[in-house]
Amino acid sequence: MSVITLERRADLPPGVQGRATPRVPLPRLARLRAFALPAVLLLLWQSLTSAGVFPDYLLPAPAVVANELLALAAGGVLAEHIAITVWRVAVGFAAGALAATLLGALTGYSSSARAYLDPTLQALKAVPSLAWVPLFILWFGIFEASKITLIGVGVFFPVYLNLMSGIQSTDRKLVEVARVNGLGRFDLIRRILIPATLPSYLTGLRSGLALGWMFVIAAELMGASQGLGFLMIDGQMTGRPAIIIGALLLFAVAGKLSDALIAAAARRLTAWQDGYGASQESGRA
Repeated sequence: MSVITLERRADLPPGVQGRATPRVPLPRLARLRAFALPAVLLLLWQSLTSAGVFPDYLLPAPAVVANELLALAAGGVLAEHIAITVWRVAVGFAAGALAATLLGALTGYSSSARAYLDPTLQALKAVPSLAWVPLFILWFGIFEASKITLIGVGVFFPVYLNLMSGIQSTDRKLVEVARVNGLGRFDLIRRILIPATLPSYLTGLRSGLALGWMFVIAAELMGASQGLGFLMIDGQMTGRPAIIIGALLLFAVAGKLSDALIAAAARRLTAWQDGYGASQESGRA
């Protein structure tokens, strides 16, 4: 049962008085639920490998994967691979999100800009990620510029689309009321458009970050000698499936941790929302 309080305040209208106000955060046990499915999958993985359902050269046991990663970590190589991949994703994400924020805000706010820019951008969105690889190698070489540009392209489109759509879907009545009350363009953006668009924009950032982690694998195929993507290719070329699976797990962990950072910031920035999800979280016990 959730612990809630029913408050009656003199400064609230009668219809609002007595409304349930959640005041207990998610308990520690509820947060541990997130680890239930990974634990079950890990046990299933161990059971299948122990029973010999899959041979070691196809699916090595979790202990074998852990030993391979520990061996790399002991030599300091693993930390270098993780660091360069995280750096590439961070820089590519920042560049792609910045460009998407500028163009998404422009096309969302201005119908003229949308008419000129949006059809071309929507067409480019349909181009597969690997199709950009030879062109970026030709333009930027095989070094970091081409890799970061490819990641930035992956990040750009979800952020752009969510921001533009968020601005366009802002309640027209709110905009009209703001104009009737004499709000200028800057105040309209600050008081109406930004709060209304923020949830969609933050969702776009999370989607863009997820694609950034996907695109970094394609980016590290472009002549990379370090990174988790390179580690996966090296494991394939040397016939070490434990390295491939270990790199996949590290991608999953890094992606989840980075997504959790944005999700935590999103909860703080949109704490004023009284949505269904917030009521579900406050109701768990």
